[in-house]
Amino acid sequence: MSERLRLWLERDRRGAGYHLRDAASNEPVTWDDPRLTVIPVAGVSFRPEAVADPSCDPGRRLVLVPEPDNEHDPHAIAIWNDERTLQAGYVPRETAATLDGSEIAVSLWRAGEGLRVLIVPAGSWVGRPR
Repeated sequence: MSERLRLWLERDRRGAGYHLRDAASNEPVTWDDPRLTVIPVAGVSFRPEAVADPSCDPGRRLVLVPEPDNEHDPHAIAIWNDERTLQAGYVPRETAATLDGSEIAVSLWRAGEGLRVLIVPAGSWVGRPR
């Protein structure tokens, strides 16, 4: 049985987003760590007001909502703010097919008009920014 993934979010030096640190070892966690996925949110150009909203600020929890009845992609997974009042966009198609929607999502940083999101397995722990 693998150990539960526990991560701290740490503000980057420019204050634009967060980096990750393993809560057990206190070692930095890189974006290519196989236990996590970091994605650009797809479709943000259709929802610029949602991406700019404080509820999608870096460090905020987001919600993954599977859309099995989506006419364009039955594997589509929408990304909403924690209150489910604003949809930021979608998990990219190639990544969505590998997820079931139970995963944990956290906004990491804004990139231009876009948003980058951390996705970790259900049951993981992602600590509030410190």
